[in-house]
Amino acid sequence: RKTPSPSPPRITTAFCFVCLLQINFVACQLFALLAAFWFRIYLSPSHASSAVRHAFATLFGIYFAVFCFGWYSIHLFVLVMMNYGIMNMASIPNIHRYSFVVAMGYLTLCHISRIYIFHYGILTTDFSGPLMIITQKITTLACQLHDGIGRQAEELTAEQNRLAVKSRPSLLEYLSYLLNFMSIIAGPCSNYKDYIAFIEGRHVHMKLLEVNWKQKGYDRLPDPSPTGAVMYKLCITLVSLILFLTLTKNFPMAYIIDNEFLDKTPFLTRLGYLYVVTQAAKPKYYFAWTLADAVNNAAGYGFSGVDERGTFRWDLLSNLNIWNIETATSFKMYIENWNIQTAAWLKRVCYDRAPWYPTALTFILSALWHGIYPGYYFTFLTGILITLAARAIRNNCRHYFLSSVPLKITYDIVTWVVTQLAVCYTVAPFVMLAVEPTIKFYKSVYFHMHILSILVLLLLPIRPQTHSLRRAQNQAMMNSVQSK
Repeated sequence: RKTPSPSPPRITTAFCFVCLLQINFVACQLFALLAAFWFRIYLSPSHASSAVRHAFATLFGIYFAVFCFGWYSIHLFVLVMMNYGIMNMASIPNIHRYSFVVAMGYLTLCHISRIYIFHYGILTTDFSGPLMIITQKITTLACQLHDGIGRQAEELTAEQNRLAVKSRPSLLEYLSYLLNFMSIIAGPCSNYKDYIAFIEGRHVHMKLLEVNWKQKGYDRLPDPSPTGAVMYKLCITLVSLILFLTLTKNFPMAYIIDNEFLDKTPFLTRLGYLYVVTQAAKPKYYFAWTLADAVNNAAGYGFSGVDERGTFRWDLLSNLNIWNIETATSFKMYIENWNIQTAAWLKRVCYDRAPWYPTALTFILSALWHGIYPGYYFTFLTGILITLAARAIRNNCRHYFLSSVPLKITYDIVTWVVTQLAVCYTVAPFVMLAVEPTIKFYKSVYFHMHILSILVLLLLPIRPQTHSLRRAQNQAMMNSVQSK
């Protein structure tokens, strides 16, 4: 019997550092949750000035970054200050381009360097996570500043006009937006105007004014509390943590390319197990994103208005909708409810501004933002193909199944199964990271989704909505809103 060879020192050191960072991550987020409650109660806009709220949020954010990532946090501060210089010195027509190139370039260099810091394939909550969120915020603010100062209102869509920033922020406002303790560790990315409205105490009031409260019998505006939403999200966080500890390690993605498993398991069973291991990989994302959402809500940030039933909603910053993810009947529906704020960022800085091929460019930017592991590019390039095929099927076939309830139910069941399997097929390389296991996996399932998608695109007529037509429709919508 062979004696197992000891792990290389570099791998062992990296693994220990991974564990330490994960402990620091959870500790920081839990402490941020307590600080957020304190911030909402004792530093509310009625008790403290905007400058004090900005300063507290910034200093605590810097402290959390240094505590969690040590000297690696210097990368966050370097990128922030470089882009502050660009924001103040660059010409408005080019501010969004320069900010995008510098932020994405620096992020990419850090993605490359972290392969040498951590062992290839070991994913962790290292400094690249906060750097990715800060990159989103920098490019978001630069684009919205360009919209507010460098473009005419009639050139903007309704959303761009609403979020446009009309003046350059001060240094304190800029640092608070990028480094505040509520989002420094795990995000999410939010719009600059929403954040400033929150700090200044206008955030909830603006949303409440969209409802006619006198018709509902109110003499004055209500005062919605986030406590219920926070408690609900903390329950989801706890369940996700339990699932992560019990499922994720027991159903590793690597098992789907194990030689013995491939030799003895039929094709359909392999697809079933692929679904199981993909489900087992989700709880850690549910945990991190829901906890981050709860931290922001606890501080009083994230109010999104009132729904049709009169319920106060605190999902402005939510990064996922678990029910819609698990019941998605289309690839588009799944993507729109997974990592919602990143999808919104991609739409605002890329999809809505791309002069051509917006879908392809958006997927490529998403891959580049995530990192340089080959698995990311397999995932997002496959995603382009499947998205186009799914769109073609929906445009050409869906209306045939809407004539009766049984047909619609059948269509929903079939599309749910296909969507869930297509997502599993697409994201497997995202977890595997490297080229060899990815190719081995796709060979084991006969590249079936790639082949089917190509056949769909060859056989079904494609009726894409051109970028110019979409912009014209958005502009017409904005004009209609303004005239009202």
